[in-house]
Amino acid sequence: MTTLPTRPLGATGPRVSALGLGCMGMSTLYGGSDRTESIATVHAALDAGVTLLDTGDFYGMGHNELLINEALRTAPTAARARALTSVKFGALRDPDNGWGGYDGRPAAVKNFAAYSLRRLGTDHIDIYRIARVDPGVPIEETVGAIAELVEAGHVRHIGLSEAGAETVRRAASVAPVADLQIEYSLISRGIEDEILPTVRELGIGVTAYGVLSRGLISGHFTRGTELSAGDFRAGSPRFQGENLHHNLGLVDSLRKIAEQKGVTVAQIAIAWVLSRGEDIVPLVGARRRDRLAEALGALDVTLDADDLAAIERAVPAGAAAGDRYPAAQMSQLDSER
Repeated sequence: MTTLPTRPLGATGPRVSALGLGCMGMSTLYGGSDRTESIATVHAALDAGVTLLDTGDFYGMGHNELLINEALRTAPTAARARALTSVKFGALRDPDNGWGGYDGRPAAVKNFAAYSLRRLGTDHIDIYRIARVDPGVPIEETVGAIAELVEAGHVRHIGLSEAGAETVRRAASVAPVADLQIEYSLISRGIEDEILPTVRELGIGVTAYGVLSRGLISGHFTRGTELSAGDFRAGSPRFQGENLHHNLGLVDSLRKIAEQKGVTVAQIAIAWVLSRGEDIVPLVGARRRDRLAEALGALDVTLDADDLAAIERAVPAGAAAGDRYPAAQMSQLDSER
């Protein structure tokens, strides 16, 4: 078992591996997955020194938490002891796989936590956060309920997800917030204007998801890639028609830089996020061991000033075509208001 570089989750959170493993795709939204390979990938991540496992109680309606439970139970004791769980809650589902908004009421927060603790097979959750801010419940009440779970020992640290700058300030006024989980990549840089300066002022870390834009800038997605049934990218604006053609053109430009450095497109895209600050921890959504190994290789990529300038020319801020979610989902993002 190896050790990876670590980074702090803000001023009050734990130190975690410089890359975390996002486990959502092992259960939902990208079509079918291989349970055996998923568990093997979690084991490989732990063995490589990854300590942060990110999930949500609504990923496959509990499937992902049960998967992580199994992976941790069957992992070597030392690796299991180092693992930290980051859990999102609050999304409402129905039996037909539909979505019903988000619930941030204090009673709901504690209810969600009780079920997650049972599914994960643990007595505590390391970082707990509502997946999307509930517009019907003051964030102070939602965070206050998590703070009570911290006081009771059921949760170690409070996190936020896709919260705007004002909401982050309000949340942090109630209790210490370890990190904000939010999309951040070469083609999703909206946090740089207001949100990133705010969290840095408040000593809150960032766990960046979507660092490869759901595979779009991984170097593995092509104009001929066929999406399987159940893959939500089929309805994502950035994967549609002319938007896709334009965005893959950006990847072609990035590929030239990667080839000059002798690395892959995915590695240079992840390395770019790593370069944005020691307070940012990228989450990589690897579902297979080969993709995990590629992602971990980004930790060995050093980007100097010339590299960063070349990347900026190839993929300037705001260069992507299409929003990062369909309109209905964009309207639910407090971070986009």
